[in-house]
Amino acid sequence: MTAQPAAAAARATVYGYPRQGPDRELKKAVEGYWKGRVTADALRETAAELRRSNWRQLADAGVHEVPTGDFSYYDHVLDTSVMVGAIPGRHRAAVGADALDGYFAMARGTQDVAPLEMTKWFDTNYHYLVPELGPDTVFTADSTRQVTELKEALALGLAARPVLVGPVTYLLLAKPAPGVAADFEPLTLLDRLLPVYAEVLADLRAAGAEWVQLDEPALVQDRTPAELNAAGRAYRDLGGLTDRPQLLVASYFDRLGDALPVLAKAPVEGLALDFTDSAAANLDALAAVGGLPGKRLVAGVVNGRNIWINDLEKSLSTLGTLLGLAGQVDVAASCSLLHVPLDAAAERDIDPQILRWLAFARQKTAEIVTLARGLSEGTGAVSAELAANRADLASRARSPITRDPAVRDRAAAVTDADGRRSQPYAERTAAQRAHLGLPLLPTTTIGSFPQTTELRTARADLRAGRIDTAGYERRIENEIRDVLAFQEKAGIDVLVHGEPERNDMVQYFAEQLTGYLATRHGWVQSYGTRYVRPPVLAGDISRPHPMTVRWTAYANALTERPVKGMLTGPVTMLAWSFVRDDQPLGDTARQVALALRDEVDDLEAAGTSVIQVDEPALRETLPLRAADRPAYLDWATEAFRLTTAGVRPDTQIHTHMCYAEFGDIVQAIDDLDADVISLEAARSHMQVARELAAHGYPREAGPGVYDIHSPRVPSTEEAAALLRKGLEAIPAERLWVNPDCGLKTRAWPETRASLENLVAAARTVRAELA
Repeated sequence: MTAQPAAAAARATVYGYPRQGPDRELKKAVEGYWKGRVTADALRETAAELRRSNWRQLADAGVHEVPTGDFSYYDHVLDTSVMVGAIPGRHRAAVGADALDGYFAMARGTQDVAPLEMTKWFDTNYHYLVPELGPDTVFTADSTRQVTELKEALALGLAARPVLVGPVTYLLLAKPAPGVAADFEPLTLLDRLLPVYAEVLADLRAAGAEWVQLDEPALVQDRTPAELNAAGRAYRDLGGLTDRPQLLVASYFDRLGDALPVLAKAPVEGLALDFTDSAAANLDALAAVGGLPGKRLVAGVVNGRNIWINDLEKSLSTLGTLLGLAGQVDVAASCSLLHVPLDAAAERDIDPQILRWLAFARQKTAEIVTLARGLSEGTGAVSAELAANRADLASRARSPITRDPAVRDRAAAVTDADGRRSQPYAERTAAQRAHLGLPLLPTTTIGSFPQTTELRTARADLRAGRIDTAGYERRIENEIRDVLAFQEKAGIDVLVHGEPERNDMVQYFAEQLTGYLATRHGWVQSYGTRYVRPPVLAGDISRPHPMTVRWTAYANALTERPVKGMLTGPVTMLAWSFVRDDQPLGDTARQVALALRDEVDDLEAAGTSVIQVDEPALRETLPLRAADRPAYLDWATEAFRLTTAGVRPDTQIHTHMCYAEFGDIVQAIDDLDADVISLEAARSHMQVARELAAHGYPREAGPGVYDIHSPRVPSTEEAAALLRKGLEAIPAERLWVNPDCGLKTRAWPETRASLENLVAAARTVRAELA
C-alpha cells in the first residue's frame, strides 16, 4: 500500500512518558526525601531535570508536540485532586502546613491519619489514589503545577500540550468520602467541578498553551445514558468557553462505543482514539458517525501497553483510512507510555535478534515518528524502516522460541476433569480442619516479609560472583529461620517462609520457566515509588525443574506449625508480564497453569499442607466492556482450577487478591473453588466482606485488617475494629485474620509491631466470641 500525503503534515506525539528516569532517579529522590536524606529543593530539581530530559529525548526523536502535566511525584489522579482542591478533611492541616508533605500524607498516610484508598487504573497494574468526595465537597482551582510544567517546556522552545485527567473520568473514579452515604454519586458534582476546570484551562491558555488534552478513559467502559449525558454536557460547557485553548479529548484502553457520537458532536477541536487490539472497532464506529470533519484526530496506532514492535505497514494502512475521516490526522501511541519501560537498547543480556522484536518507550517513539513521516510523505520516505520492520516481524514468527510441540500437545489434552477437585468444598473443609487443627480466626500473612538491604545485597553479590551459591543459600536459610522464629513468637498460626530468595512475585518464576525473557532495566511504575520489571512472555511455557520446593521444605522442617507454599497464579503471571500477542491469552494461560500444576503437586508431595496461589490480577485483567467478560472469566478461572485441582482433599488451597474493585468478580472468585481467599480490605473499610456476604460466598475468607501500603502501624484496637466489621458479614468459623498484602515493601520495625497488634486483635475478638 502507498499512503498518500495528508492535506497537512501529520504530527507525532505521545500522551505521557515514563517518569522514573533511566536509573530510577525519581524513586531514589522521593524515598530519600521521606528518609530526610534529600531536601525538598533537591527533590524538585531532580524532578525538573527528569522532565527536561524526557522532553529533549522526545523532541530529538522527532516528536512534534510533547506532553506536560503527565509527570508526578506519586500519582496523576492524586495530582488532579490537588488541582481541583479535593483535599480530604483529615489531610487539610497537613497540606496547609506543607504542601509536599501533605501530598505524600494523602498517598501514604501517617501514623495518625489514614491515606486515600488505592486501586487499579482501569485494567492496568498501575495504582491510583481514589478521590474522596461528598455532597459538601467544595472544589477550588490550583493550576500551579500544570502551569509551571508547561512553562518549563515552552522555555526549551518546544510545542507542548498539557495533559489533564478529564472531569467526567475524575468523578467516575471517585468514591464517597468516609461518613458519606454509600449511594452518593460523585458525578452529581459535575456542575460544581466544571467551573474549576474552566479556570485551569484559562490559566493554561494565559501561560501559552495552544492545546490541552483532557483524558476520559472512563468513557470506554459501559456507561449509562445519564453518564453519557453528563459527558455531553461537560464538553458542551467546556467547549463553549471563550477563554480556553483548543481541546483534545482522549480515550484509550478500549473502544468508545456509545460515547463516540457524544464526543464527536461536542464543540471541541479534536479527539484522540485508540485503534489497537479491542479498540480497533473505533475505526468503523468513527466512519459510522461521519468522522470528524474539520477536526483533529490523534490516532493511537502503536500499542502503548505492550513491548512488541509495531506492524508498521498495517498501521500505515489504518492511518491511510483515517485520512478521509478527519480534518487532520496525527499519530500517537494508544495510551501513555507510562506503562512500558524506557529503553530496550539498555538491555545487554537479551539475544540481539530477539531484542529487535521489542519496543520500549524510546523505540515506540521512533515508530510513531516513522508512521507520521510515512503518512505525510508517503511510504517511499520510510522504505528502509518498513523493510527492516518486515524482517523483524518475520524473524519472530518463525523463531523456534515461540513453539514447543510438547507443551502444545499437553495443553490440547486437558479435559474438564483436570480442573475439578476430587471432593466438594464441604467435605474438603472438614478434612482440612481436622488435619491442620487451627483455632477460630486463624492468623497468617500473605507471603512476603521485608526485603532488606542485606537480602538485595546477597542477590547482587551472587550475580557479581562475590559469593558462591552455597554462600548465598546460607544467607537465605538464616533469613528464613529468623522470619519463622518471629512468627512463632508473635503467635501467628499459619506461617510463611518470607520469600527472601525472590526478587519479584512474577519475575522469580519467569526466570525459571521456559518461554520467558527477563530484562535488566525494564522498570515500570506500579504505584508511587514501587517499580517492577515485568518479564517478557515470548514463547511456549514449561517448568524444567521445581521452583519453590527447596525453600518451602526447608521452612517446614524448622517448625511444627503449617507453612504455606507460595506461588503466583497463571492470570497474574500473564497480567504482570509483557504477554505474547501472537496467540489467544487463554491458550497462554493454560500453558502457565500446567507448569504451575507441576509445582503444586511437588509441594504437596514434599509435605506442604497449605498452598497459596496468588491471583491479585484476576480483577485487574477483567475486560472493560461487560460483553467481553464472560469469555475472559471462563479461561481465567479454568486456569486457576487447572493449577490447583490435583491436590488431596485435606490440602488447603489459598488464593490472594488486592487493590481492586472486587464486586464485579465475586462469582468468579467463587468459581475458583479455592478453600480460603485473602483480600485487601483495610483502606476500603471491609467493603469486600460485604460483597462476599451479599453473594453468599460459602468458603473461608480473610479480608485484610492491616494496610501494608502505608508506613503507619495499626493499633490493636484499630485491627480489632476492622475484624469486628468483617464478622458482620462473614461467620467466625470462616474468617481469617491477615494483612492486606505481602510485606516486601515494609521495614522490619513497623512489620513486627503491626503483626503483633494483628495477633493481639485476633485474640481479643476470639475472647469476645467465647
